[in-house]
Amino acid sequence: QVQLVESGGGLVQAGGSLRLSCAASGRTFSSYNMGWFRQAPGKEREYIAAISWSGGNTDYADSVKGRFTISRDNAKNTVYLQMNSLKPEDTAVYYCAARYKTLGWSTQTVGYEYWGQGTQVTVSA
Repeated sequence: QVQLVESGGGLVQAGGSLRLSCAASGRTFSSYNMGWFRQAPGKEREYIAAISWSGGNTDYADSVKGRFTISRDNAKNTVYLQMNSLKPEDTAVYYCAARYKTLGWSTQTVGYEYWGQGTQVTVSA
């Protein structure tokens, strides 16, 4: 089992920045590829970004590429999502998720085994 707890969400004006954190406990954090997803009201959960277990590879959805940065600190069992140039359409609940490294890469929600409870990000116009 891996327990994930997100933090860092809040209310920010358009153009502003937020840094989300996802703290992991349980099994070895460095054994897992990590992803960030978000879900806006009335919409399906969508992929945002992913990072490999070592941190050596990252991937982003087109909607956030160039604005968001995913990173991890395996010594702190934490994955981060730095969000810059935020837009009102970025408003959503943001979730982190874990996928065992031998399962490879995934941008799909079904590909992840463990999920956090989510943190709300609201961007005002």
